[in-house]
Formats: sequence, C-alpha cells, structure tokens
Amino acid sequence: MRFETHRRNVLLSSGLGLAAVGVAGKSAAAAPAHAVRAFYDVRDFGAAGDGKTLDTASMRAAIDAAAAGGGGTVVVPPGNYLCFSIRLKSQVHLVLQQGATIIAADSPAPGQTTGYMGGAYDAAEPDTAWTPYQDYGHNHWHNSLIWGEDLHDVSITGPGLIWGRGLSHGRNVRTLGNVFKAEQAGVGNKAIALKNCRNVHLTDFSILKGGHFGLLLTGVDNLIIDGLTIDTDRDGIDIDCCQNVRVSNCAVNAPWDDAIVPKSSLALGYSRPCKNITITNCYVSGCWELGSLLDGSYKLITDHNYAFFTGRIKLGTESNGGFLNTAISNCTFEGCQGLALETVDGAILEDVTVTNITMRDLVSGPLFLRLGARLRGPATTTKVGSLRRVLISNINAHNCDSRFSSIVSGIPGHAIEDLKISNVFIDHAGGGQKVPSVPENENKYPEPNMFGPTPAHGFYFRHVRGLEVNHTEIRPLAADPRPAFQLEDVTRADFFAVTAPGPAFSLGNTADFRVAWSRATADAAIARADNKIL
Repeated sequence: MRFETHRRNVLLSSGLGLAAVGVAGKSAAAAPAHAVRAFYDVRDFGAAGDGKTLDTASMRAAIDAAAAGGGGTVVVPPGNYLCFSIRLKSQVHLVLQQGATIIAADSPAPGQTTGYMGGAYDAAEPDTAWTPYQDYGHNHWHNSLIWGEDLHDVSITGPGLIWGRGLSHGRNVRTLGNVFKAEQAGVGNKAIALKNCRNVHLTDFSILKGGHFGLLLTGVDNLIIDGLTIDTDRDGIDIDCCQNVRVSNCAVNAPWDDAIVPKSSLALGYSRPCKNITITNCYVSGCWELGSLLDGSYKLITDHNYAFFTGRIKLGTESNGGFLNTAISNCTFEGCQGLALETVDGAILEDVTVTNITMRDLVSGPLFLRLGARLRGPATTTKVGSLRRVLISNINAHNCDSRFSSIVSGIPGHAIEDLKISNVFIDHAGGGQKVPSVPENENKYPEPNMFGPTPAHGFYFRHVRGLEVNHTEIRPLAADPRPAFQLEDVTRADFFAVTAPGPAFSLGNTADFRVAWSRATADAAIARADNKIL
C-alpha cells in the first residue's frame, strides 16, 4: 500500500498520470464510482494510439468521465490517435502531450456514407433561415474533428499535434490531397469548432492541415489563444462574433486562405459584434509548402498557379455584426497579402489600432481598408455600414507587389472616416504603368486586386473624410510614372513629413488638402482641387 500511495502521488504531481491509479493497483475503469480523479488517461479508456485503430470512443469516454466527475484533465500521451468527432465538455482540460497526435480519420468518399473503418463525423446541424448569409463551413460546427457547444471553462493545451488529414478543405486545389465535399453526410470540415462558449483557453499545440478552418470559434467569449503553430490548407484562426479575445504568440501559414480572421457573421442567427479583440506577437505567412512551417524546413512555394499566398490578418469578410475596439500589434507578415480591414455587409467597424507591423514579400499592397456594399444579409435590414476611427502606425513593408498600392476605399455617399497613418515605410519594385480611375465595384467581394492595378503606387484613397498621413515614405526601386498618393473624393486631408518621388500627389475632387514639411512636394494648402498634380 505504501508503494501504491507513492506511485499515485508521483503520477499526479508529474502531470503524466494520468489515470489516478485505483486501490490495490486496480485500473481507473475499476475505481469506485465516488472516487475523485484529477487525470484521465485516454489509454485507460481503451485508446490504442497506434495510428490504425479508431480511438474515437476512447477519447469520448475519457472526456465524459472527466465531466461526470465535476471536471478534470484528459491526457493524450505520445502516440497517433485516429478519430472522428471528439465532443468537448465543460470544465475539461484536454492535454496533448509531446509526441501525441490526434489524426482526423478519412471522411467518406463521394457517394459513400462512411469513411475509415466504417466511421463518420457527427452530422452537421440542420440549415436555418440564416444559412444563406455565410459559407457552408460557417454555419456548422458538429461536423468537426473536435467540437463543443454551450460550454464553459474548457481548454486544449499542447505541445502535441492535431492533424486534419481526413477533413474537407473545400477547395479543389491541385496536390492538396483528397477533396471531400463538406456538405456530404459524414464528412469532417474543421479541426476545432466551438459555438456559444465562454472561458476558453487554446494554447501551445499545433495544427497541420486544419480543413476549412483550423479553429472556428463562433460566439466564444473570454477566449485566450496563445502559442499555437498552424500550417493549414484554408483559414487558420476564425474568430466570429466573439468578445474579449486575446490572440498572441501564434504562427500561421495559410497559403490558400487567411491566417487570423475576426469576423461577424449571422451564423448565430442574429447580429453580434466581434468586440475587444487583441492580436499581438504573431507571425503570418502564405508562402510555405504545407507542413514546412511545422517541421522547420520552410520550403518556398514556387508555383504561383498552385497557391493564393493569402495568409494575412483580416477583419471580415463576413461583417454583419461589426468590429468594435480592436488592437493589432507586433506582428510579422511574410509572403502573403497585407493587412485587411473590411466591412461590406452592413457592419460598423470602428476604434481599431494597428501598430508595429513588419511585412516582407507581399503579393498586394500592405494595407487594404474597404467599406463596401456586398450586403449579404436580410434585404430589409442590411444597409451600408461604417468604417471609422482607425489609427495605423509603425508599418515597415518591404518588396510589395508594385501593381497594387495600399487601398483605402469607401463607396459613393459612404466615406471612410477619421483615419490616421504615421511612421510608415514602403518599398516596391516600381516600374508600373499609368492606369485610369478604377471602377467602384461597390457590391463585389473585397480583395486588394478587385480594382486591378491601382492608379497610385503608394496609397490610393477614395471616398475618405478626415485623413492624416505623417512621417511616411514611399520608395519605388525603379521609376514609376504613377503618383505616390492618389486622392479621389477626399475631404480634409493632411500630409506632414512625407517622402516620395514625383509626381507625389494626384488630387481629384479633393477638398481641404494640406501638405507641409515634406520632401515629396512643396508646402501647400488647397481648398478644392480636381485633376491637380503636385
């Protein structure tokens, strides 16, 4: 008995043991029903971890036992655990130990009802009246590898791996592997999906090939995401209609879609803003071969017909509920698109601060702010929203795609308001060609290439009211005939300490324009200008 007591204490204090050994060496499954257990080892519930046996039932049983005991830690030791849908429970902490991999088993093939060894993922929820306003993946959570709904105090921690091998990524992209149709019964669509949860911690694990979403978090409040490494075939982290969120110290490689994405869809059945969001100390990319961020080999994708090189931080595109009080800081972008702030479905996007961002080898301009009128929502209530009070500072962008400047564009009658940009350095190859004014494309899906090559090579401002740009330099490496800054339908614009080659400014339908103490051009104060070059 003395040895057994010592063994139990060692297991519990080490965090490895996991199974709270019972009296006289009995297994955890044989322990009295009233026994209090802190740790639940999935192997004690039958998990093989051999990469061949389906371990879904064992995973579920361990989680259910922890929940039934009032909460506890479910430990996944080293091994390869093939699973279909794993259902999380409140007050359960899932630990993926070093060397542990949860592998998404193969979904049913087209025309089949079951996948690997006759298994299948949980059925997607029935469609609702709100389903048409989001992509299929946003409307369903249960058809995922790991999911939970209406939970509280739940966590998943690393340093193990979640491999979404058998999940649908929803894109028929060459060499990405099997393409399962997400709408088909039994197909898994996401690595982790949570809906209407609170007090959630997701820390220190990795995701390889996360399906349509590595993380789909909808209506999740008091959310901490820290230290994740995600190497995936669609979106990395989607934060939809969530409030009080901290994303930090994450690395996301997403060549075919966005890396870190706050959204505000109608998937909950009502309009709810993304609010109080902090994204800091993160690395995002879209240029590495799938898996090469995780293994540290960093193999560059060289075939531009293969990937989209998206991999950015973006607010939107789903934007019905709004974005309030957002801070993005100390992040690096590489081989991807630049930062995007978008509201095109009627939302208010306001009070955003972006600072200390470094970017290299962009496939777009570094900044894209779009107030549009896609208006995907109920026709009777969805109206054009607003984008205002945005502060952007300390941006260093090297080797941007010279075809596209940074773009700040509202639509006629709906201006972006109160934008301040400071301490920015942008360089690009230059050598562009003059282009006329580009179409409005008011209801088009928002992307930096939606207008084609831009009339400016630094910043293109259209439908903006209340603009300040200071201590900013645009440096093309070869001569570029386009102006560094083009303004169209802009009111009250102040430029201070700006450096750029001439022509520096093109002013079209611009009122209350001032420039001072700038190498780009002489000081000027212009009450109104149309087709004026400085």
